[in-house]
This record gives sequence, C-alpha cells and structure tokens, in this order.
Amino acid sequence: MGMCLPCFGGAADDVVITPDPETRRRQLAEAAEKRQKETAYRGVKNPEAVERKRKKQEETEKQAMTSSVSGGGGLKVGFVLILKLCDF
Repeated sequence: MGMCLPCFGGAADDVVITPDPETRRRQLAEAAEKRQKETAYRGVKNPEAVERKRKKQEETEKQAMTSSVSGGGGLKVGFVLILKLCDF
C-alpha cells in the first residue's frame, strides 16, 4: 500500500514563520491596548471629544488643588454660635 504524502517541493509554502519572542510580545501588547481603548469608548460617538473633556477636567482639578494648597486666597467662612439664657 502506498502513502499519500505532499510533494516536498511545495511544503515550504505551507510553513508559517513565527516571529521572535520580543516581536510577539510587542504585538500582543499593542493588541491588548487596542482592545482596552475599544472597550473604554464603546458606545461613544466621538472618543476624541471625550478625551479632551477628561483632560480639561483633570487640569481644572489640578489648578484647584494647587491654588487651594499654596495660595489660600479663597474666602474663609466661620460660624459663631451665641447662646443666651434668659430667665422668664
């Protein structure tokens, strides 16, 4: 009985060359980042606008933190409670 074997001349075309481990790690990391971005902006029509808004909000919060810590120029409000006991 004979065996059915592919022609050895065409076998080189069927071989898939795998990249070296460092390239493979980089590709996997890029794919993971892409998936995270896609899931973070799922349902958002304009992700760039959302990103700009988030950065602007972070800058505003950072400015508020630095001005409140260093300057202390904001208004300070104090309450005084005076109790007077009356004899009726």
